[in-house]
Amino acid sequence: MSILKKLAGETLSYGFSTILGRSLNFLLVFVHTWAFLPAELGINVKLYGYMAIANIVYTYGMETAYFRFAKEAPQKYYNLILSAIIVTSGLFTLILFLFSDPLMAQLGYAGKGVFLKWLALILAIDAITAIPFARLRLEQKIKKFVLAKIISILINVSLNLIFLVGLKPLHDGVWGVSWPHFLRDLYDPSIGAGYIFMANLIANASLFYWLGTEFRAYRWEWDWKEFKSLWIYSYPIMFMSLAAMFNVMFDRLLLEEYLPEGFYPGQTSQDALGIYGNCYKLSVFMSLAIQAFKYSAEPFFLGKKNNANNKENLALVTHWFVIVCTLLWVGVSSNLFWIQQLFLKKAIYWEGIGVVPILLLANLFLGIYYTQSVWFKQTNKTYMGTIITLVGLAVTILGNIYWIPTFGYMACAWAFLLSSVIMTLMCYVGGQIYDPTPYRWKEALIYIGMGALAIYSGNYLGQIPIPMFFTQNAGLLVILAFLLGKEFQWKGWKPQIKNR
Repeated sequence: MSILKKLAGETLSYGFSTILGRSLNFLLVFVHTWAFLPAELGINVKLYGYMAIANIVYTYGMETAYFRFAKEAPQKYYNLILSAIIVTSGLFTLILFLFSDPLMAQLGYAGKGVFLKWLALILAIDAITAIPFARLRLEQKIKKFVLAKIISILINVSLNLIFLVGLKPLHDGVWGVSWPHFLRDLYDPSIGAGYIFMANLIANASLFYWLGTEFRAYRWEWDWKEFKSLWIYSYPIMFMSLAAMFNVMFDRLLLEEYLPEGFYPGQTSQDALGIYGNCYKLSVFMSLAIQAFKYSAEPFFLGKKNNANNKENLALVTHWFVIVCTLLWVGVSSNLFWIQQLFLKKAIYWEGIGVVPILLLANLFLGIYYTQSVWFKQTNKTYMGTIITLVGLAVTILGNIYWIPTFGYMACAWAFLLSSVIMTLMCYVGGQIYDPTPYRWKEALIYIGMGALAIYSGNYLGQIPIPMFFTQNAGLLVILAFLLGKEFQWKGWKPQIKNR
């Protein structure tokens, strides 16, 4: 079972940097809301929202293309793909530079064009460094990958603290007025929340230093014929990623639009959106696990063919992915009674906590979809991924429009779940037609079914007069006992995964 140990170890390593990054960014929310009023932070919320979409356009699926083609000629495709990204990033950034002032005026932030320029540079750096990072993943240089990511995150956090906790209060006189003028003048109030972009830009620029070896290994290379092949492979992935992004975002847009007035007594549609949006954040536990797994699994299964990344091992890895994510789903859902108090400080948000188990399950199916998507990336049928994702997007939109007037924000969660299930089924059927893999789908359904029973059994066991922690987690213990008996064999006190 070395393949499981290998991917588990790599997933934990990638997961460490991902979780640390999210945790520190969550810390920055406290810093930003302490330093600025909501109206001052509006520009950051809006521009970073657009940035999530622009990031997909800047890389246009070339990261996945690198994993797919680099196995044939690693240095050649590293040079070619990085050359393409440098050219297109330069072009996109130039366009944003030229039209930064009118674009920002159109968004309602006249005179703030410099912020869009900084953002354009951040996008260019993100896109250009994505390929060296992909090379590190392909070459399994995990420590360097994690170290570069963590140092960049720490620089960003440190600069935010310097600008907003140090220099801004100093300028405003919070730390007293006896400080020298040159220190107080280091902060420019006209930049304000723009210091958040500045810190991000400086932190991102530091990556050129930490990835110096990878950039020194790069040589300019161009081949129109090869680039055309790369483009044909990668552009459907770009559209797939854009559709996936809209799939995640649309429910919040439609909730405010289609929720009937007075649906929730004493609450506006904005209140309902705030409750749903903040409860939605608790599904990040599953998203983090999936992202960390993708970092390790994508280069492994799309890389050079060998005895380890065969169909049987893909099925084995998917089987254990389902088990781990099911345990995570049950573990979080069964403990929401105290998790909600820890993360959602105001009791009004607890009204929407019922969406969390559904959203976690939706993300679980989305994770299964990502593990199965190897088939259309390996067979160069990436357009199939675009079709599947567009179907999922259509289900999300129609489900929200039809159900929100009746079920409120619960409709958003159920529509997302239905979309994820349909995408997973379509991906499975397509994979079995074009590139069959012996997935253990019956066992997956058993674990997911047991997970659902474990979560909802807590509603009935809660009536027993024992501490809630035990009644809510009884189902989880049953699944763990089943897992130990079914998946492991015991030699003394030492468990070993069964060979099946």
